[in-house]
Formats: sequence, structure tokens, C-alpha cells
Amino acid sequence: MDAGLRSYRFSKAELAVFVSGIVSMGLEILAVRVVAPQFGSHIYTIGGILTVFLAALSLGYWRGGKRAAAHASTDRLVWLFLLTAVYVAVLIFARDLLLVATATIPLPARYASLPAVILLFGPPTYFLGFVSPYAAQLSQKADVGAASGHVYALGTIGSIIGSAGTTFLLIPTLSIDGVSLLFGLLLVSTALVLTVPSLPRVPVASIAVVTLLLFAAAGSGSMGYSVHGEVVHQSQTPYQELEVIDRGSERTMFLDGTRHSAKDLEDPDRHVFAYTAYFHLPYLTVDDPDEIDRALFVGGGGYTGPQSFVERDENVHVDVVEIDPEVTAAAKEYFGLEESERLEAHTGDGRQFLEESDETYDVIVLDAYKQDNVPFHLTTREFMELAKERLSDDGVLVANVISAPSGPASEFYRAEYRTMEAVFPQVYSFRTSDTGAVQNIQLVATKDDERLSQETLQERNAEREIGIDLETAVGYYEGDVDTTGAPVLEDDNAPVDSLLDPMVGQRYVIEETDGGNESETARLAEPPSARA
Repeated sequence: MDAGLRSYRFSKAELAVFVSGIVSMGLEILAVRVVAPQFGSHIYTIGGILTVFLAALSLGYWRGGKRAAAHASTDRLVWLFLLTAVYVAVLIFARDLLLVATATIPLPARYASLPAVILLFGPPTYFLGFVSPYAAQLSQKADVGAASGHVYALGTIGSIIGSAGTTFLLIPTLSIDGVSLLFGLLLVSTALVLTVPSLPRVPVASIAVVTLLLFAAAGSGSMGYSVHGEVVHQSQTPYQELEVIDRGSERTMFLDGTRHSAKDLEDPDRHVFAYTAYFHLPYLTVDDPDEIDRALFVGGGGYTGPQSFVERDENVHVDVVEIDPEVTAAAKEYFGLEESERLEAHTGDGRQFLEESDETYDVIVLDAYKQDNVPFHLTTREFMELAKERLSDDGVLVANVISAPSGPASEFYRAEYRTMEAVFPQVYSFRTSDTGAVQNIQLVATKDDERLSQETLQERNAEREIGIDLETAVGYYEGDVDTTGAPVLEDDNAPVDSLLDPMVGQRYVIEETDGGNESETARLAEPPSARA
């Protein structure tokens, strides 16, 4: 038996099935990274990708099965692989254009990504669906069941390799274009092997043309510029697409296509995004700002918030826990992050870090939420109780929540407010824009039984020398928040995806400060109290 296994060789049909499994599943994993920057990485995008791939494969299986008896041949397999490779070249060259074009199709937000997924990945997956029934027809096994089982087993093994290899090796190592090119070359290489030993002229010439097309597409795919500006750095991390883009004097970190951190290269002290200045609100809520000695940021991004703490308070020590080490590396190279005795970066999950830590913090800033992707375990009552335990007696928790302040798109904000309210005696809310759009809303929770008024906060802002003017931030004080019908999020019941659902497709407004303005907060839209 061992000798039989050692002497076993793939037939051409079996090789075709194996490679089709690798490529089909690899493209499915890659599709998440291609589509997410335009449409988000929420459950509807992921579900849409799975649906389209399964539908395209099923259609290919069905059509291939009907045609297999009359058309199955090694030559047909060659052309199927070449057609798929041509479409991969299209994917490399024109994916951004196709993504933007399909985004204009008027569909409900939860279905918005479907046209893009269908157009970009439907045809190549459909072509690959033909391979298995053709290979079963070409199998040397006499029994239909044995032939089918053998083909499905090889295809599944290929899918396992394609899934694991793309997830754990290719995406963390190569760009989207690089991974796509690799799949394209695997397809044309397999097509070439299928022509051996006869090497007919037309298929071989076609293989050469498609290979050149793949390299041409890859060579022209990235010109170092996007609609956002000049691309300084781009990588696919195990967690997200990371880009650093310069536009004028502003340098911005994009995570999965969404602005996350920004720095003014000409004025490094400026808070480009207004909401990052709000992280200093604990200096107004505590009784004595001089007693703020230790702060923790959950989520680093460009580390602009943590660096601001260190620069403005010479007594504070800041720990930052960031799950993606490549984000921290980019912050060091492009955003001036320098670790020191007063600023330490840790790689890991924020909740796990708090569970394993015995440190006590005066401020905890929770900055790990995205508009369409929120780690639910950082939203629940159990997490808030853990954070409260790690805070000093006068400690403050700040949560940067992305949501609308009212209306249907405010469901997550109201649920998070109610959850924090179930744990902390006082919770304050500060919006960053006077529009009703999805925006950054800062929830500030304290252990103090006495509630501070907006007037008191304004007086403290005027009196205290904390190195930053928070007048506009305090002006956006929301007062009481209506949490009627909002759930308290629990570890065993945190429907975060459904709460985020109304925000899908909504415009996300990030207020920016005016360059050169002495105030550290946004003047693009003053709060109602400032206009009164």
C-alpha cells in the first residue's frame, strides 16, 4: 500500500480539480479584501461574497455536468483555466473602477456590495465550476460514485490549501495585486501542464498571451496614487488593508478604506480629526487633573491620541494595546511614534490585555470601533465592568463610538450608552458635529456619584491649564440620552451587527480642525451653545 501511495501521480484531470479548488477558495478569501474598502467589512458584505461564490460554483457545476458527456476534454480544461486567468487580469487592472461604478447602483445598503461581487468574482468562479464535472467525466474510474467522490475530495483538499494559504500566508505577505497575479500564474501554469507533451500551437500561444496580459495588468495596477492622494504605504495585514496617504500637508492612515488617524506634517501639534482632542475630556471630569498619571488606549491606529497625551502632560504614562502589529509599525515609520518609558505599545486584544493586567489606570480610552465592524466583546457590560475594575477611584473611561446621534442609525450609540450606564454612575455624551450624520460620539463614563453640568465643564476648561482648549467639545455636550428600547449588551447577547445595520451605506462625517487655528477643536461646525 505504501509503495502504491509513493508511486501515485495526479492525472491531468485530477490536477485541474485540485488547482481549481485552490484558486476558487483563494479568490473567495481575497474578495473580502477587495470589496471591504468600498462597501465595508460588515456581515452583509461577507454574506454576499459567500452567496455569490456558492451560486456561481453551483451554476458552473450544473452547466458543466450537463455538457460533460459531450464536451469534457483536456483541451476544454485548458481553455477554462485561460478564461479564468484572463478575468483575473481584469480583476487586477480594473477592480477599483468596477468597484466605484457598481457603488452607484441604487440598492438598499445591505445589498450594495452584491453587484460588485457578482461582476468581479462571478465569472471566474463560474468557469472554475465546470472543472469538477469535466474531471469526473475524464476520470479513469469506472464507478460513477467513486469518480465523483474522488473529484470532490481533491477539490476540497485544494480548497483547504487555498483558504489556509491565502489567509495565513499570501494576504499578510503580498498586495492584492500580488495575490491575484499569483493565482493567475497558477492558472496559466496548470493550463500549460495540461497541454504536455503535445504542446499544440494555439493553446501554447494563448498561454503566452495571457501570461503577458497578467504581468501587464499587474505592472499598471498601482501607480502610487489614489483618489485620496499620494499613496505613501500600502499593505495587507492579517486584520485589514492598511494605507498611508499624503494629501497636501496632511498624512492619513486608512484602514479598510476608512480614515482612522491623521497628522499635519507642517503642524504636528494640530489635532487634524477633531474627535481626538475629545480624548482629553477626562482632564475636565476629574477633581484634580494633576492626579492623572497613567492612561491606557485600546486601539492605536496612527497613535496620534496617545502621543498627544504624552506631549501635553509630562507626568502621564501611556500604555497602548493595538491588535495589529503592522499598524504600530506604520505609526512608527510614518506618524512619528517613538516608544519610551512614558509611551509603551503592546500587541494584543484589548480585553485580554485588561484581564491579564494588574495595573490601575486613571484614564482608559476605547478607540477600537469602526463604523461597520465593532468587536462585540469590547462593547458588553462584562467588558465595562472589567474596565471599571482597572480604573482608579477617580478614573474615567472614554469610548469613541461611531454612530448617528439620533434616528434609526443611532441604535448602536444608544445601546452602548445604556450598557455603560448600567455599570458606571455617570455617563456623558459629546457629539463632534451638529449634523445628524454618522459621526464620532464620545461617551465619557466616571465613578463619581455627582453629575457635572455643562456649565461646570466650561468653567473647568477656562480655569484649568491642561494644554488644550476643549470649549467646542464641551459645547457639544448632549445631556440626557434617550435609551428607550435600547438593549444592555451582554457577552451572551450582544447583537452588534444588527445595531450597526442602519448605518450601512450612511455617510460618515469626520470633522476636521482648521489648520493654523489656535483652538484644538473643530471650527467647521460650532456647537449650538457656541452660537447662542
